[in-house]
Amino acid sequence: MSAMSVFFINVLFFVITGFDDQEIVALSGAHALGRCHTTASGYDGPWTPLPTKFSNLYFTLLNQVKWNKRDWSGPFQYEDEGKSLMMLPTDLVLIQDSGFKKYVDIYAGDQEKFFSDFSLAFNKLEELGTKNLSTAKWY
Repeated sequence: MSAMSVFFINVLFFVITGFDDQEIVALSGAHALGRCHTTASGYDGPWTPLPTKFSNLYFTLLNQVKWNKRDWSGPFQYEDEGKSLMMLPTDLVLIQDSGFKKYVDIYAGDQEKFFSDFSLAFNKLEELGTKNLSTAKWY
């Protein structure tokens, strides 16, 4: 599963949009905010216990929590031992792939660096704009 997730992340972000590993990891830090809803994506749960606060907690949790496969009828995802937080397979790839992991470690230890890099990567994302959008089927 992780090789496919690395491929997906690289194709989606690098090949299509030109983001490098650092920018991909920085943008993934947006998972500090919000949660998945089964009605929207099929996945369920928050990434952090503070889903309304933008911080580097997502990276800290990726590194420090033991993530287990969630046993449920929904799509494959991970959960913490307390079953209150979740991660997607593409989240765990960030700590399994060495090219991504070095940035997870940096951002887990330096919130200001994360904020700075996120700001630059998000600005790049905004400047890319959108084109050829179509409706996607959500599972």
